[in-house]
Amino acid sequence: MRLTRFNIVIFIGFLAIVGVIIMQLLLLNKALRFEKKELESKIFFALQDVVERIYSDNKSNLMFNKQIQKVSDDYYIVNVNDVFENKILEHYLKVEFQKVNIDLDFEYAIYNCGSDKMVYGNYVSSTGKTSDKCEECFSTNSDLIYYFAIRFPDINKTFYGNLQQYWIFTFVLFFVLIVYVYSVFMMLQQKRYTELQKDFINNMTHEFKTPLSSILIASNFANTQNEIKDNPKLSKYIQIIINQSNKLNQHIEKILYVAKTDSNQIELVKTNVDLTKTIELVKENIELKYQKENIFKIELDNNYSINADEFHLYNIIYNILDNAVKYSGKDIEITIKSKETKNELELSIVDNGSGIPLKDLPFIFDKFYRVTREDNKDIEGFGIGLSYVKRICDLHKWKVSLKNNPNKGITVKILINKEDVNG
Repeated sequence: MRLTRFNIVIFIGFLAIVGVIIMQLLLLNKALRFEKKELESKIFFALQDVVERIYSDNKSNLMFNKQIQKVSDDYYIVNVNDVFENKILEHYLKVEFQKVNIDLDFEYAIYNCGSDKMVYGNYVSSTGKTSDKCEECFSTNSDLIYYFAIRFPDINKTFYGNLQQYWIFTFVLFFVLIVYVYSVFMMLQQKRYTELQKDFINNMTHEFKTPLSSILIASNFANTQNEIKDNPKLSKYIQIIINQSNKLNQHIEKILYVAKTDSNQIELVKTNVDLTKTIELVKENIELKYQKENIFKIELDNNYSINADEFHLYNIIYNILDNAVKYSGKDIEITIKSKETKNELELSIVDNGSGIPLKDLPFIFDKFYRVTREDNKDIEGFGIGLSYVKRICDLHKWKVSLKNNPNKGITVKILINKEDVNG
């Protein structure tokens, strides 16, 4: 897989989530060990107190330590080394467990010297519910004489139950990881479909240009023939073919421009471009296109020479002025003026059109975004002109902005870096 910024971000995001999950699992393991150690300490203290109370009742002295042996997390053997009764033992166990807040079910058995077997005592439930006894779970110890064994059948459930909050966080993190992986999979799939779509559009538009060029050549040649010139109806039809073919050619060119910008294939060829002449050329072409005159006012402070790509500079000015004419209604008045600041040359294009709704302004430079206009439903376009303008300005490291005028129309500003201005 080709290493791109997109793939790097996905990989870093995946590593970050996996890292957090690993940290959470380590924290969960640490919390589980701490929970076990704390409960084990409580059990040791409670059983030690039980032994001391038995010795106290028998008025005997403790002669040795380590009466309590942990066999497993849920099984303990207590060496009393003195006689004791079943009911008294159960009472002491309940009292001492209650003192240290051990709220667990337990069952116990006492060693019988005569039969050399463990005699099952009772199952004590913390909730009062009966449960299955496990008399076979208690085994004898040949090294001890007076002892009892105690078992906590639900202790492991208690360990994990007390860490409920940690488990919730862990499951949430795993859920986030699953959603992230699924989202990435969907994004990669969508990215693949988008690339296929772009390839299809590029190939389609290139294939359109060849027959379209043939149509234009044939139409222009036919338009020069005397038979067509002498027949007004045929001449009108030929002119319609030429006009619509030119319009279709402009749309194809725009799609190709966008395809090139998306694939970063545009390479600027900067030269010293006469800004005034470029604007004049655009002005003449647009006036010819719309068959309108005296709709532009050019008020530049100087004859500026700009370090820019001449082809793309022409295109961005053409797109802006073309939009201004399309959305300015009948009495069109468009002013192109300049203003110099310390760091920039500000080129402003002001029209007297209907303006742009405030809700659409943040998205006006987005690709394929079109402003819904009730009064201009018949105006054609793909919503790529201004996105192309923004892209070319970014490549030149210029700034472009658009805002509504206080009274009527809009103002488009292009801020050209002073180092790109030669005059």
